[in-house]
Amino acid sequence: MPGFKKLVMENVFARVEELAGHIREYVNVRIDAAKLSTAEKTSKAIAGALAFVVVVQFLILFLIFASFALAYAFAALTGKLYWGFLIVAGIYLLLGIIIWTAKEKLLRIPLMNFMLRQMNAGNKDEEDDEED
Repeated sequence: MPGFKKLVMENVFARVEELAGHIREYVNVRIDAAKLSTAEKTSKAIAGALAFVVVVQFLILFLIFASFALAYAFAALTGKLYWGFLIVAGIYLLLGIIIWTAKEKLLRIPLMNFMLRQMNAGNKDEEDDEED
């Protein structure tokens, strides 16, 4: 009987070692998956930020040229160049005041909703990956 107990114990130890190996492998795979997920999210964020910066730069250039064109158009209507630029400056001042007074509704809430959608989209992607 002592030989049988020894055989059973060796079998149990072999199974425990095999299980420990599987657990180590599982943990390593999960760590690698977390690293890949982090790299993917980081690259998406950087690419999105760079695209945003480029688009904003083009929009600013458009706004500058459109402002000059509008100022010259108003100057042609009023007959004085300075009136055209003052009217455009007044339009910008009015827009600035409107945006400042409605910043909560126009800027903060939509930005917060956008960020929450992005975070939830990332969580949904992770859940889909875990189901596969």
